[in-house]
Amino acid sequence: MKITKAVLENLIKESKALEKAIAGEELTYDDGIELMSYDNLYALGAVADLVRTRQVGNRVTFAASYYLNYTNVCAASCQMCAFYRKGNESDAYTLSAKDIEARVGKAKEMGATEVHIVGGFHPDLPLEYYEDMFRAIKQSHPEMHVKALTAAEIFFLSKLTKNSVKEVLTRLKAAGLDSMPGGGAELFHPEIRNKIVRGKCSGQEWLDTIEQAHNLGIKSNATMLFGHIEKPEHIVDHLIKLREVQKRTKGFLTFIPLKFSLENTELEQEKLVTNESPSTYDLRVIAVSRLLLARQLDNISVYWVALGKKLAQVALTYGGNDLVGTAFSEEIYKAAGKGTNSSILELANMIKEIGREAAQRDTFFNIIKTF
Repeated sequence: MKITKAVLENLIKESKALEKAIAGEELTYDDGIELMSYDNLYALGAVADLVRTRQVGNRVTFAASYYLNYTNVCAASCQMCAFYRKGNESDAYTLSAKDIEARVGKAKEMGATEVHIVGGFHPDLPLEYYEDMFRAIKQSHPEMHVKALTAAEIFFLSKLTKNSVKEVLTRLKAAGLDSMPGGGAELFHPEIRNKIVRGKCSGQEWLDTIEQAHNLGIKSNATMLFGHIEKPEHIVDHLIKLREVQKRTKGFLTFIPLKFSLENTELEQEKLVTNESPSTYDLRVIAVSRLLLARQLDNISVYWVALGKKLAQVALTYGGNDLVGTAFSEEIYKAAGKGTNSSILELANMIKEIGREAAQRDTFFNIIKTF
């Protein structure tokens, strides 16, 4: 998205928040609320794109990642989730360490450099299960980066095993945990979290857990689930809370706004949400994310699995600079009716089609290959 000097001048007149963003100032909560209702979406996207260019240039990155869900059995039963099972269903499953190691071997054959491991809150799995899983992977595939267990899963394990969060993280790091995904964040504000999350940690508990991980040298992603029953203030609150953690730890690698997928969820069944959010709203959230996080976090990831490839391309002109990854074997969005999986070359071509530079990265955003 190109922005001319004349457009910039008009924007400065129309919006104090955009004026501050162009000047490189940190935006406030009130600025975020203003931008969530700002009527010129193109202008909002143009400024987000300008800020993105200043921060990271024209390169768009992605990782070769393999998604592995070790179990779908979950003690929680979140209204926004189509993936969980209670354990007695015919399609409930839990993988053994041997099964997991074999899948990681297949991931390596597919070209994956990281394995993204998340699952349900299984009420019967001890901490040793996870330690054995990571050790099995590292023993057979020492070069594979293990990005595993959300802050919500870590908090659950702490309560289940009666160990401190620090003890759980320390033991898992010693067993082979390299970094953590950003899931389980959903939305932090209790007013909305209690309506979309059941049996999961609070927003503050998620934030406290991820901060402890960062302090132990375990970097992570951060996410936000949007496009369901939230209000603008919940979006802005979430972004500013993440920004405050990042100021203290510098532990977030990227921020990933996750579009809510409606199919097969309780929110759909109870008709609390009847349609997925429009593309215009999705683009607004991504642009506002870039502007609110700009001074603390370089990377805003566009999750093409949730948005679809065409909208993901547009989102890369609204502040996005990363496509997350290939998502080999992704199952959670698949359970909610979304097509998943893409090859390295497909993602590279998506990027080149919009005139940007394509690059494969590792988990820490080091460039492996350009296209």
